[in-house]
Amino acid sequence: QREFTQKKTFTSWINSILAKHTSPYVVSDLYTDIQQGHLLLDLLEVLSGQHLPREKGRNTFQCRSNIENALTFLKSRSLKLINIHVADIIEGKPSIVLGLIWTIIFHFHIEELARTLACTYNQPSPACSSAVDSSSKASRSAKKSAKIKERWKVSATKALLLWAKEQCSLHGSVSVTDFKSSWRSGLAFLAIIQTLRPGLVDLEKAKARSNKENLKEAFRIAELELNIPRLLEPEDVDVVNPDEKSIMTYVAQFLQYSKNLPESEEDMQEKVREAMGWLAEQEKKLAKLLVETENETYYQKYKEMMSFMETFNQEKIPFLPVLSSKRGEDELSEGQQQMREEWDKVISQINEWKAKLDQMLPSPLDRIEAWLQEVERLQAEDLPDLQDPFKAMSVFREIIVIFKGLMDCFDSHLDTLQSFKNEDEKNMPLVLPEKLEEMKRRISNVRSTNPSTFLEYHYGLCSAIANEVKLKLNIWDMKYGAKESVESLLENW
Repeated sequence: QREFTQKKTFTSWINSILAKHTSPYVVSDLYTDIQQGHLLLDLLEVLSGQHLPREKGRNTFQCRSNIENALTFLKSRSLKLINIHVADIIEGKPSIVLGLIWTIIFHFHIEELARTLACTYNQPSPACSSAVDSSSKASRSAKKSAKIKERWKVSATKALLLWAKEQCSLHGSVSVTDFKSSWRSGLAFLAIIQTLRPGLVDLEKAKARSNKENLKEAFRIAELELNIPRLLEPEDVDVVNPDEKSIMTYVAQFLQYSKNLPESEEDMQEKVREAMGWLAEQEKKLAKLLVETENETYYQKYKEMMSFMETFNQEKIPFLPVLSSKRGEDELSEGQQQMREEWDKVISQINEWKAKLDQMLPSPLDRIEAWLQEVERLQAEDLPDLQDPFKAMSVFREIIVIFKGLMDCFDSHLDTLQSFKNEDEKNMPLVLPEKLEEMKRRISNVRSTNPSTFLEYHYGLCSAIANEVKLKLNIWDMKYGAKESVESLLENW
């Protein structure tokens, strides 16, 4: 019964996701349809927003290759695929297929939705417990990372359950303690609907109805009024031991709906006030830290900055929705404009602090850092407009000369960085190992993304276009009649 329910629920969930694919596809039999690999790749493309490599055919080799590509992508996201092998998916083994789909649902659907809740309910989500700065992430061991992820799995489930409890607690006697029997009566689903869209449900009448009637009503309203796909049927839930994974998958859709609801002006103003208070606190902490570390060594200053940034990145997560509002300047309230200015001010101060620390690096690391920043700045610049090939040629020529001059120093900077002895006369470290690793990673990226060939190609392209234009102008030295016919000729060319 559990396997049957999961297959039905997971198939409906997949179909709701695949409806958003550029080539919509409807799964009829999950165990059979998954065997070619295209279903998996389509699903992961919609969920991740990335284009994944695939074989277009459907022979055994191509199906195997597509499934391998899907599993490789999942592993690149640090997902544990225990006992999930290509051969089992090609055979359509029910337990393996359902296990794989649940892993995908939990990671892309439930974890992603519960991530912001985790901060609200003080759960250790990876996003909350790590700094944005990649240098701090690099120092973590794979073992520690795996432990954090495993802990977050429990926390994501707990965060979703706490959210459901919170929605139901507004309606007195509706109690939720798990993702099993708590949902059998249908009242929990109806209570959540009533919280999200007041007036759609009469909970007093519902208490007098049977479980099946309530479940049928909840699923109908959710589908028609909230546009939530009907993943379950009453008979799937009104059993002694309902399937936990199927109910979690369905409940997560209500959380998704709540995330998309427009906020009231009062709620938005309260969040802006909270964000402003937090930003003012960060500004004070930063100013105090700059004073306290003024006479410290570079090592200690950088260590304090890393500690500050880790806390800053952890604490900012609950404020991100209001801080990263997509509204234009003319749509922002006065409070939101002040908040955005305050945010820009704090970020500017942090960047200034980082820039000063980079200038204070011990020699010769300070020169390598300055060189890296100049190369990275050039790499980030937009290409000149190719509409004017003569002007573009001039710009490309200038960039190529500058870039080649910088790249002449690459080998010496790489050797210096790799041979740098990170200790002073007292055998104490001069620089945090994380900073050295970050610089090594950046210099490696410079080598792998060396754009010299790319720039020379565009220079050659502009040159070819320019030569073609000159050639045409040299040929068109006879009279072609009226001005209009010449303009027409040029336009057609």
